[in-house]
Amino acid sequence: MPTVLKSFYTWYQKTLEHPQYRWIVIVASLIYLISPVDISPDFLPILGWIDDGVVASMLVTSLAQLLLSQRDRRRRDLKSEVSADSQTTVDVMPK
Repeated sequence: MPTVLKSFYTWYQKTLEHPQYRWIVIVASLIYLISPVDISPDFLPILGWIDDGVVASMLVTSLAQLLLSQRDRRRRDLKSEVSADSQTTVDVMPK
């Protein structure tokens, strides 16, 4: 991947990971996909769809990675809570 595209992709991922800017980037990406103003116009048969495909694939892959990392973090947190709870001793016999 050329360095310009790679740097743009890493910026896009980092911005999506930041909770303050996440929805701004998602909405801006969706507006770009819907709007008729593109880097390459859509009336060109294949060239016009390439930029939309790139933006759509970046959005989907970044959101999928973000959701998977949040799922893994929640599972890790639940496992740590369960392991902490399993080490406590409960006395069930009254004195």
